[in-house]
Amino acid sequence: MRIKDTEKHEALFQAAVKVVNEIGFASSSVSKIAREAGVSPATLYTYFANKEDLLVSTYMKIKQELSKEAMKKIDDDMPIRDCFKQVWINYFEFATTHRDYSVFAEQFANSPYNEKVDLVQFEKMFEPIGRLVRRGIEMKIIKNVNPDVIGAFVFYPVLILTNPRLCRNFKITEEQIQASFQLAWDAIKL
Repeated sequence: MRIKDTEKHEALFQAAVKVVNEIGFASSSVSKIAREAGVSPATLYTYFANKEDLLVSTYMKIKQELSKEAMKKIDDDMPIRDCFKQVWINYFEFATTHRDYSVFAEQFANSPYNEKVDLVQFEKMFEPIGRLVRRGIEMKIIKNVNPDVIGAFVFYPVLILTNPRLCRNFKITEEQIQASFQLAWDAIKL
């Protein structure tokens, strides 16, 4: 049995992001991703069962990193609005710093591969944000609506604003970030 190497695993992750972003899911192949990572296709199969496993794992790794970053500088003693603002800013910074991850995740979310994601594992990653939403609802600070609606109004705008193809005239300034968060907050607050 071959020993797994974390550097090769990371290289495959980065290669999957790069290849998919350049040529899309349909044109991406195990051999193209392996070549980009500087490994043989056989090595790729040491880490992943198949292309689907690689792509789903890549998406989940991106979301895991996002969930960790989103919760930085947050604690349960902070006011709800401050927590949401910090999570929003963290998410905004992640999306601008890791534009390639955002592009991959956006494509993935709109692909048939999205149906292969383990929803229990996915929801577990974002449980701290779920708790924040439930706490805000219980305290009657935010609207009592489906958490997916909260996410759509608070976090989806970040993906739009940080995508230069969609917001060509949006300049990232502190003033714009503050105004954008305020609009998102106004949509969900009671």
